[in-house]
Amino acid sequence: MDEKRDYYEVLGVNKSATKDEIKSAYRKLAKQYHPDVNKSPDAPKKFEEIQEAYDVLYDDQKRAAYDRFGHAAFQQGGSTGGGGNPFGEGFSSAGFGDIDLGDIFSSFFGGGGRRQQGPVGPQKGDNVLRRVRVSFMDAINGTKITLPLTYDEPCEHCHGTGAESPNAMETCSQCGGSGVVIQQQRTIFGISQTQSTCPRCGGTGKIIRDKCHTCGGSGYKRIKRDLTVNIPAGINAGQQVRVAGKGGRGYNGGPNGDLYLEVVVADHEEFRRDGNDIHLDVPLSFVDCALGTTIVVPTVYGEVSVQIPEGTQPEQILKIRARGVKDLRSGTPGDEYIHIKVKTPTKLSRKQKDLLEDFRNSVDKKDSLFERWKSRFSK
Repeated sequence: MDEKRDYYEVLGVNKSATKDEIKSAYRKLAKQYHPDVNKSPDAPKKFEEIQEAYDVLYDDQKRAAYDRFGHAAFQQGGSTGGGGNPFGEGFSSAGFGDIDLGDIFSSFFGGGGRRQQGPVGPQKGDNVLRRVRVSFMDAINGTKITLPLTYDEPCEHCHGTGAESPNAMETCSQCGGSGVVIQQQRTIFGISQTQSTCPRCGGTGKIIRDKCHTCGGSGYKRIKRDLTVNIPAGINAGQQVRVAGKGGRGYNGGPNGDLYLEVVVADHEEFRRDGNDIHLDVPLSFVDCALGTTIVVPTVYGEVSVQIPEGTQPEQILKIRARGVKDLRSGTPGDEYIHIKVKTPTKLSRKQKDLLEDFRNSVDKKDSLFERWKSRFSK
């Protein structure tokens, strides 16, 4: 049998690490080695090792036992389960038809059983995280999207309990209503206790004597409908829109979780966004830059007139105030920055060539840009 690695080494944290540091390290490693994401042959074993280390180090009592006795504390029937879910209430998957972009989160957060934590009672369902794609301009101006959504809704008759009436349920005699059964085992360190889900009630703590006639005891009905969601103006890539109650089903009559839509914004052919600022490359001739001119520049909210100063240099950046994206919360707009790109003409008429020759001849060769630059090498 392979010797177990130190749990702190597995998670890459030191022995003084806080619970937040342990949780953060676990999240990072779990995403990297989850078998649904990482297809390498050693990923399942690596993920199991990471999970085991987290389950021990995140639990204060198990961590104290491990710090004192090492792996020996858990080699005689001790349990390493139940460190708490570092993703809060967890995430699961829900199909959006052609809106589903194959988000990595749906495979990583989806599935899996819910851990028993504390007394049995109504519990909110898992949150659901999905990604939706919107165009660049729709993110700036706001839009509405329609999602074909399938989710579970609590039964109107039994309100998610699965029983015909409140009197149709009784406390489970095997677990006494706790939803878990406790087993004791003698180890070299004394009596060790482990707990597991009650096999009789399935962890609900209740036995249904008369099932709901509407849902057949499931507590929920399957809903398929088109959901219209408002994408607010100014939203940026990576930000989320919350839709209450459209996530995973609740437990023991608890409410549904929430649906979170993470926005993916498509690139624009010309505009580039940085926070609430907009950047735009503007091509100009060297004549316009030398003499100065007035141009009409596109912005995300329409065109504006911009004065190009005389002697403007290549790659110079000019700012147009308050022509960027309006802040999602305050409504205060950012700025637009235009990047001057000087373009040299490749085709000139005879008259244009003559004029440029006259200009070149009018400049003393010693005062030309090239000669002044070259003279610095002789110093």
